[in-house]
Amino acid sequence: MKLTFIGNGNMAQAILNGLYGQTYKIEVIGRDQTKLEQLQKQLPNITIGVLDDNFDINGKNIIFCVKPYNLKEVADKLTGVANSFYSVLAGTTLNSIKQHISSKSYIRVMPNVAAKFNKSMTTLTGDSANKQDAIEIFNNIGTTLWLSSENELDIATAVAGSGPAFLAYFANGIMQGGIEAGLKQEDAKILTTALFDGFVPLLEDDMPNDIIKKVMSPNGTTQAGYEYLVENNIDSFINNTIKTAYHRALELAKS
Repeated sequence: MKLTFIGNGNMAQAILNGLYGQTYKIEVIGRDQTKLEQLQKQLPNITIGVLDDNFDINGKNIIFCVKPYNLKEVADKLTGVANSFYSVLAGTTLNSIKQHISSKSYIRVMPNVAAKFNKSMTTLTGDSANKQDAIEIFNNIGTTLWLSSENELDIATAVAGSGPAFLAYFANGIMQGGIEAGLKQEDAKILTTALFDGFVPLLEDDMPNDIIKKVMSPNGTTQAGYEYLVENNIDSFINNTIKTAYHRALELAKS
């Protein structure tokens, strides 16, 4: 199968790095020849092209990775009817896409930047007839989850799409806490990285509250830190972070 990427920004490149070397032929279309050539040096087996005013998408399998506010501007340059259209535009409904771009099928896709390491948590929704093809493509960059509605995908965007930035915020706090207590920066980074790596199998095996109980001894270091989190209502702040990101996705859809 040949996949045509329209857009070559950070998310497109993360997906490209995950798919590169798989069984797909990859074409990347962008607006900056210099950046496209740089990308081709990194990924020599892709083909590149500059987006012109009459780019023919007829029969192509499109992975659409432009900024949401560029949808109409880019769509006006496209002609023909795509075979399948995978939109990576946050907060952009299938109905909005259908008004601007013609395709036999439409899928909304929300990966995250861990696609670069084949560790993306990618959520999908759209035309069920193309469900298996979509899952097969995006399984190459990590784990996929097909959702039954666009509203669920907007919620998942807040959790898994934006989530790496939120986890990075906490990772930075953990690192800085160690550094300010006396650790070298390099050692704090090693400890924090290993902490996150080791936490994944724990979370796969248990619910969060059960993990807390297993780690926390009475009157120990974990309890002292945990009680500080509870006293300062940190769980509410985290909860509201997800809700705020979700509400922003809804606002983008309306606009």
